[in-house]
Amino acid sequence: MTIKKALAIKQPEVGQIIRDLRLLAALTQEQFAANLGVTYTTINRWENGRSTPSPMAMKLIEQKLNEMGSQGEDLLANYLRN
Repeated sequence: MTIKKALAIKQPEVGQIIRDLRLLAALTQEQFAANLGVTYTTINRWENGRSTPSPMAMKLIEQKLNEMGSQGEDLLANYLRN
């Protein structure tokens, strides 16, 4: 899956897609944070809608979705359809 432009998903969807991606990868918030190079608190704030990821973080999240293949495509399609 190749996305031509950066993901532009707003809250609350961005928090939910991050949570769904993390759960699909069977990672805790701490593990997912380490994987992205951010803190646990940052992941928690994103998932709870208290902050949004930076453009660089969205690029990393997009990369994780791409790495998941069809599962990542399906997850993303659910949010882009709405």
